Amino acid sequence: MEYKSGFVTIIGRPNVGKSTLINRIIGEKIAITSKKPQTTRNKIQCIYTEDDFQIVFLDTPGMHKPKNKLGDFMTGEINNSLKDIDVVLCMVDNSMEIGPGDRYIIEEMKKISSPKILVINKADKLNNKKLEKIVNNYKELKVFEKIVPISALQGKNIEGLLKDIKEFLPKGPQYYPEDMITDQPERLIVAEMIREKALHYLDQEVPHGIAVKVNKMSTRKDKDLVDISATIFCERDSHKGIIIGKNGRKLKGIGKSSRQNIEKLLGSKVNLQLWVKVNKNWREKDKMVKRMGYK
Repeated sequence: MEYKSGFVTIIGRPNVGKSTLINRIIGEKIAITSKKPQTTRNKIQCIYTEDDFQIVFLDTPGMHKPKNKLGDFMTGEINNSLKDIDVVLCMVDNSMEIGPGDRYIIEEMKKISSPKILVINKADKLNNKKLEKIVNNYKELKVFEKIVPISALQGKNIEGLLKDIKEFLPKGPQYYPEDMITDQPERLIVAEMIREKALHYLDQEVPHGIAVKVNKMSTRKDKDLVDISATIFCERDSHKGIIIGKNGRKLKGIGKSSRQNIEKLLGSKVNLQLWVKVNKNWREKDKMVKRMGYK
C-alpha cells in the first residue's frame, strides 16, 4: 500500500473558522476558538492519521496588518508556515462578495507554488444558488486547484475535504505515532484553554491585551490530581478589575470552565489556581512577548 504524508497550512482572515476546522478533524479540542478575531496566536501543529496517510496541520493566526510586537510575531508565524508546505488550505466564509481581506490573501496565494485548496466555510447557511455563485466567483480567479464547501461547526463535507487533501499529498513516511494528535507541550495547550475561556467571559476591549502563562504544573503522587497555577496578564489596571469581576465572580467563572476542559485533556482531576497581573503594554515589548511564550 502506498503511504502518503505531508504538511498542510490553513490560512485565512481572522475568525473564519480555521481553529474550529482543526478541532473537528482531530476530534479533540487543541486549537482555541472564539467569536473574537485574532484568537489564534501561535502556529499550532496538529496531526491526523489514517491507515494510508498522515496530515500534519498548521493552524495559523488570522492574516491581518500587525499593530505591535505581538502582531509582528503572529505575521511571522503565518509566513513561516508557508515555507516547504505540501498543501495550502485557504479558508473563507459564506460572504457573497470577495472582500478586501480575502483579496489580499488571494494575492499572497499567487506567490505560492504548492497546491491550493479553497475552503468555503459555513456553506450550510447558503442555498444552492448562492453557493454556486460564490464558487464561480472564486473559480474565475484561477488560483485554486480545488474549491470545497464545508461546515466546520456542523462537520459537513469534512471527509470530502480530507479526500481532496490526500490527493495532493506526496509519498512519504508516517512522521508521528498514530495516536499522537499534537506536538504542542501540555503547558501551552492548558494556557490557551484558559485564555479561550477568558475571551468568552470578558468584554470586547480586554481580550487582545491578555495572555496566560502557566507558572506551575505538577501531579500529586498520592492522588490522581494535577496542581496548576497560572497567571492571566493584562495591560491596564482597569482591565484587572474587569477580569476579576465583582466579588471575584468573573475570575471564578473563567477558572471553573477552564478546569473542566483541562480535566478532559489530561484525563485527571485538576486543582487550578488563577492569578491576575498587570504588565502595561506588554504586546509592545519584545522581551515580554517572548516571556508569554510567543517566540
